[in-house]
Amino acid sequence: MKSVVIRAALAAVLGIAASAASAQTLNTVKQRGVLNCGSNGTLAGFGLPDSQGRWAGLDVDFCKALAAAIFNDAGKVKFVPLTAKDRFTALQSGEVDVLARNTTWTSSRDTSLGLNFTGINYYDGQGFMVRKALKVNSALELNDAAVCVQQGTTTELNLSDYFRANKMKLKTVTFASADEAIKAYDSGRCDAFTTDASGLYAERLRLAKSDDHIVLPEIISKEPLGPSVRHGDDQWFDIVKWTHYAMLTAEELGVTKATVDEAMKSTNPDIRRLLGTEGNYGEQLGLSKDWGYRIIKLVGNYGEVFEKNVGQGSPLKIARGVNALWSKGGLQYAPPIR
Repeated sequence: MKSVVIRAALAAVLGIAASAASAQTLNTVKQRGVLNCGSNGTLAGFGLPDSQGRWAGLDVDFCKALAAAIFNDAGKVKFVPLTAKDRFTALQSGEVDVLARNTTWTSSRDTSLGLNFTGINYYDGQGFMVRKALKVNSALELNDAAVCVQQGTTTELNLSDYFRANKMKLKTVTFASADEAIKAYDSGRCDAFTTDASGLYAERLRLAKSDDHIVLPEIISKEPLGPSVRHGDDQWFDIVKWTHYAMLTAEELGVTKATVDEAMKSTNPDIRRLLGTEGNYGEQLGLSKDWGYRIIKLVGNYGEVFEKNVGQGSPLKIARGVNALWSKGGLQYAPPIR
């Protein structure tokens, strides 16, 4: 009996120590008073500041939701614009607390870069854009084409793999940034431009004559995009992960920015657990009881954020497709809060 008590006491001490060690990022963010979010800065629909410096996008709203959960203030975010080249270094070095920059989750990034991807907030796939005047209807007709692509990305590797697998000749024209690549394509230096399909719709808006260009039907890769954090802080990993799941759960339950106050009176156990009127799920994360309520009230559920930034309520007008909820034929699925 004595050994059981000793083991229990030791486990409790170790648990407290582990909890204290794992709370490092959350404590740093709280003490600083602002969340540092690594963002794109040039991609409409995902991360882009306007002329007044106000940021908007799917990834931007995710960081706002994270700030809402922590501070009860979605505005306590500093958006740090990062290129594809420097995004991982910025996270590894601690310059940013979370990287939410339309970044593909891959095995090598998950293991060799010291990162943990926290979920998939957008299921994407690489595609091609060409001029209508080229009279090309399929990517398989791009043999010997010059293709503009951003270097140092999974996009560049996928492009090479696709042409090689289909025994086609390729003239790759690489650029350090997506901005340089799309400008080169618009000026006529390349026959086609390739990036994630969501990016194609966003970049097409920037072209001199956007209606003169089409996105080809082929999707040549899997590009699960999502936020990531540094290895070694499980509590922070959980907070970032469950922020996304809370937004999905709210959509599943029909709880929106407009209805969340009324939902606080709900007797539905799932809604009560999400909004903190039942259980201690927020405290288990190191947050307040009403962490889920804060997210929905100040930012919205996943469906609201999607439609506003990239869906039918946005200039991009991208269909939900595979990003629909699992209950509506899509892939977005949240584990239960219980």
